[in-house]
Amino acid sequence: MAMRLILTCMLATLSIGMDAVAQTTLRSVTNNAFKPGETLDYRIHYGLIDAGEARLQVKSTTYKVKDRLTYHVLGTGKTLGAFDWFFKVRDRYESYIDTEALIPWIFIRRIEEGGYKKSQDVYFDHYNLTAKSNSTTIPVPQNVQDLVSAFYYARTIDFSNASIGQVFPMKAYLDDEVFPMNIKYIGKEDIKTKLGTFRCIKFRPMLLQGRVFKEEEDMTVWVTDDVNRIVVRAQAEILVGSIKMDLKSYAGLANPLSSKR
Repeated sequence: MAMRLILTCMLATLSIGMDAVAQTTLRSVTNNAFKPGETLDYRIHYGLIDAGEARLQVKSTTYKVKDRLTYHVLGTGKTLGAFDWFFKVRDRYESYIDTEALIPWIFIRRIEEGGYKKSQDVYFDHYNLTAKSNSTTIPVPQNVQDLVSAFYYARTIDFSNASIGQVFPMKAYLDDEVFPMNIKYIGKEDIKTKLGTFRCIKFRPMLLQGRVFKEEEDMTVWVTDDVNRIVVRAQAEILVGSIKMDLKSYAGLANPLSSKR
């Protein structure tokens, strides 16, 4: 749940068509937001308790997949202290993201949450619009994202003209399904953390009710109002309480944190 929360928090805006027509040319996206070597560390709080920690890392080495250059992004999450005794979490997510189109070619998921375990490898074919997992192959829309790649693509989007209340749609893949991940823009707010005060953009992801969250708008996310667009804080009401996530440390950013006061 720790990594799932982080990756859900980090999803932002993209309008994607659901045409079943094969895509012959991959898009080109300008990326000034991140680079190889970036590391983001987070602390997860369950109520007043330090419940877990997570890390998102863009590996220093790029890889070729289907003759396309990719970023290798690794996300890990684990519980801490008392939480490890009654609900142990060890989550690992990997995504190989096209450096030009910012779409995933491979998505690897290894999760252990309490007594639940899952191991899944997903291979995307963006030319024929399919995603093949260990168990099935399904059609997907153009530029579909996995949970990791969605965050990194969203960081490249210019939100300067967004209006309060505006909803942005996105399509994402998880568990052999494609589902909407809509984001509502709320405005801007300064957030005070142990790392300092940040000027932030504020969102509410429109979440899937009943699976983890009580209501559609039970999460609020703050991202830096600068070129980096990194998540500083997220708060969510879930079915069994409330969770807060704070940025603990960062390294290897592509740009100075101009949002930090």
